[in-house]
Amino acid sequence: MDPVQLIVVVVFDQGDAGELFPVGEPLQFETAERAVRAAKDLASMHAGVIAWSREARPDVGEYGQPTVLYTAGEVLQME
Repeated sequence: MDPVQLIVVVVFDQGDAGELFPVGEPLQFETAERAVRAAKDLASMHAGVIAWSREARPDVGEYGQPTVLYTAGEVLQME
């Protein structure tokens, strides 16, 4: 199977002790433009947001390095 492009937005909020945690499940998009637009819309409502993409072959468990498309506020490091 050919690699697919995963394009994802993850939203973060901060707990009472200042710890960051993801809000809900990551949001997947078909285009980078849509992901960035959604991330910008969400940024004003949360402690942080990141949009990223990576090539993947989920059928064999291979995932490339993430490329950050947009970030705002406080976010956790991408793995």
